[in-house]
Amino acid sequence: MIDEKLLKNEEKAIFNLRSLYRRYGYSPFKMSKFEEYDLYVRNKDFLVSDRVITFNDTNGKLMALKPDVTLSIIKNSEDIPNSKKKVFYNENVYRISKSTHRYKEIMQAGLECIGDLDLYDIFEVVSLAAQTLAQISDSFVLNISHLGVLQKILGDICPDAAFAEKAIRLIEEKNGHDLVKLCGEYGVSEEKAETLTLLVGASGERKKVLEALAAVCSEDGLSELKALSEMLDASPLSDKILFDFSVVNNMNYYSGIVFRGFVDGICDGVLAGGQYDKMMQKMGRSSNAIGFALYLDLLEQLKQESSGYDADVLLLYSSDTDSRTVAAEVNKIIASGRTVSAQREIPEKLKYRETVDLRRDCNA
Repeated sequence: MIDEKLLKNEEKAIFNLRSLYRRYGYSPFKMSKFEEYDLYVRNKDFLVSDRVITFNDTNGKLMALKPDVTLSIIKNSEDIPNSKKKVFYNENVYRISKSTHRYKEIMQAGLECIGDLDLYDIFEVVSLAAQTLAQISDSFVLNISHLGVLQKILGDICPDAAFAEKAIRLIEEKNGHDLVKLCGEYGVSEEKAETLTLLVGASGERKKVLEALAAVCSEDGLSELKALSEMLDASPLSDKILFDFSVVNNMNYYSGIVFRGFVDGICDGVLAGGQYDKMMQKMGRSSNAIGFALYLDLLEQLKQESSGYDADVLLLYSSDTDSRTVAAEVNKIIASGRTVSAQREIPEKLKYRETVDLRRDCNA
């Protein structure tokens, strides 16, 4: 039995998530600490940061400490018709920390579903993303967007790729003011500009967002979002799963459903994922894929419950005390549900609630 009070926030998350993912048929994925650097060079836009720690192998090949897990999973999977590969992981990655802005060994957890995917698979991964956040905090939100819908609207408004790139950045920032100015620069009509500002405000309760989007999207265009939303209605976490079209991720690699998760007390998103069919195609694969990653280093920002003591009991004994007496007393204290530190002298900085002194018994 593991006492969860003794675990750090990230350790608690890993401990609980393994059990959660296994219940849905996901198998653990293990990998080496490093990959050939070329894998990351070819896909650097997919990475959180393109700054990678490298070294030369004994054969002269340039290797890298892995900054990402998804690329390795894709590399080590196969395209098998009518099949799905479901894996989960908790691996150390080596990248620039968002909190310290220095290289850091970061524990990252997540899962990937690769193969001939359907609506159920998308629902399952989104649902597991929400359940993952719920393991961390009751106060969380999972924001979902659909890049297919976003790209269709942008293409209808202005076919210029430069316009789409700039507009996406402003939508992600929820910057409606500059989005209107951008439309003016590209000669976009006021009516179409209103469509884009509607996208900026398209966030919140799922049914309300769908109703708002119905004015600018066809029924077919919203069919996948509607079907997903209806399935999520049955989830006990449904009210924490919202639609938000400012969630963009990397449109060069992601397609379809994308999402990002936030928990109260952490300023940045702790979870990100979605469908990355474009990434698969770029790597010469025909399968579909969806997954997410949980950035466990950010959990350090959550307040850790602490009693303020290093041990409940300081057990003092002398060189004359029988070791069996010390062992028996330690076991007795632990059996009572308390923590104990057995010492021959009082440590200068040790914090403890009470003292049990076996030296008195010895000197009696």
